[in-house]
Amino acid sequence: MHPPILGQKYDYPMPISTGLIAGGHFCAMMRRRMADGRCHDLDTLHNPLPLLDVPMSPPDPKRNAAHTYRDSGVDIDAGNALVEAIKPLVKATRRSGADADLGGFGGLFDLKAAGFRDPILVAANDGVGTKLKIAIDTGLHGTIGIDLVAMCVNDLVVQGAEPLFFLDYFATGKLDVASARQVIAGIADGCREAGCALIGGETAEMPGMYAAKDYDLAGFCVGAVERGEVLPRTDIVAGDVLIGLPSSGVHSNGYSLVRRLAEREKLAWDAAAPFAPGVTVAEALLTPTRIYVKPVLAAIRATGGSGPAGAVKGLSHITGGGLSENIPRVLPQGLAAHIDLSSFKVPAVFRWLRGAGNLDVAEMLRTFNCGIGMIVIADATRAAQVIAALETAGECPILLGAVEAGRGAKTQAKGKGEAEAVRYSGALGFVV
Repeated sequence: MHPPILGQKYDYPMPISTGLIAGGHFCAMMRRRMADGRCHDLDTLHNPLPLLDVPMSPPDPKRNAAHTYRDSGVDIDAGNALVEAIKPLVKATRRSGADADLGGFGGLFDLKAAGFRDPILVAANDGVGTKLKIAIDTGLHGTIGIDLVAMCVNDLVVQGAEPLFFLDYFATGKLDVASARQVIAGIADGCREAGCALIGGETAEMPGMYAAKDYDLAGFCVGAVERGEVLPRTDIVAGDVLIGLPSSGVHSNGYSLVRRLAEREKLAWDAAAPFAPGVTVAEALLTPTRIYVKPVLAAIRATGGSGPAGAVKGLSHITGGGLSENIPRVLPQGLAAHIDLSSFKVPAVFRWLRGAGNLDVAEMLRTFNCGIGMIVIADATRAAQVIAALETAGECPILLGAVEAGRGAKTQAKGKGEAEAVRYSGALGFVV
C-alpha cells in the first residue's frame, strides 16, 4: 500500500486512528458518531470517507478521565508548602560561608569566608535506624532530626573537622506537611547546635514504596580541617589517657533490639518508663543523641589544636559496635585500650535493657554506648589541661583508662577489620 495523498478518497478501509503525513502536512483522521450508531470519518480538510461498518463501543469514563500527578499519590503543592514552611528554620542555621537560602539547584559554601587557609574536606552520611519507627508510631517527630545531625557531625569532629554544612533526605509514602516540618525543625535545631548550615535537602513522596505515614531519613554533612591537623594523630602511644564524655542514653544505635525487648516486655510506648520517672517509654527512648562538636572543638583549640603541638591526639564516636568496636578504630597497630568499667555509672535505661534481654556484659559493650558517647585520647602529661578545657566547655569528662601495648587478644574493629581488643577491668555500675 502506498502512502495516501492528502484529501484523496479511498475505496478500501483504513485504520480509524491513523495520522497521515503528506507534503509536510499532518492529516488527522477524526471520528464522528452518526445517528445509526456507525462512525463517519473526516480528515482535516473535511473530505468525506466511506462509512465504515465498525461498531462504536460505549466510552469508558475511567479510561478516558484525565489523570494528574496528585491522582498517583504525589502532591506537588504539599511539597511546595513544606518548602515555604521550613524556610525560616533554614535561615536560622546561617553561618559564615553559607547564607542557607533555599531555592537553588545546589547549595553553596565559601571556605575562604569561613576562615580556612588550606583545608581538607571531610564528609559523612548516616541515618537514624529504627529509632525512627518509635517516632512514626507515636507521632513524636520533634527531636528525631537532632539524631540525624548528631550521627553525622559527631563522625566529622573525630577527625578534627568543623562541620560546615548539612543536607537531608526525607522520603515518605504520603507527605504530611505538619509532621515533616517537625522533623526538619529538629534537623535545623541540630545544625544550630553543631554550628553548621542547613543548605539544602530532598523531600521524596513515593507512594507504593512506603506506607502512608512512614518515612525515612538520611543526612549528609561536610566539614573541614586544616592540613596537618587531621585526627587521629599517628603519635598515639601507650600511656595516653582515655577520657569519656557521657551520652544522653541509647543515642541512635541498637534500636532493633530495644524495640524487640519493649515488645517482649509488653511495654506500650505511652506507658510510664520503668527506667525514667515522669516520662513515657517513647519519650525516654526518643531522647536525642548528644552533639559533641562545640565542646570538643573548644577543648582542642584551648589545648594547642589538633596538630603535633596539641594535647588531643584522637577521638572516637561510640556508635554501633559500642566501646568494644569503636575505640580500636582510631588506635595504631599494636596498641589497645584499657577501660576501667567502675570509673563511670551506666544510665538506668541500660540496666533495664540488660535485664529485659538477659544480655551479658560483652554483648552490652559491643551493642550499646553504655553511657559513654565520645572518647577523647589525650597526652597523659596534659590530661588535666584537656579535662579542664572540656569542663569549661560544659562537659562532664570522666577519666576511663589508658592506651596500652596490645596483649595479643583480637577483635573486629568496626570498618577496620581485626585489631587489638579493648581490655576491661572492674564491673559495670548502674545508676539506680
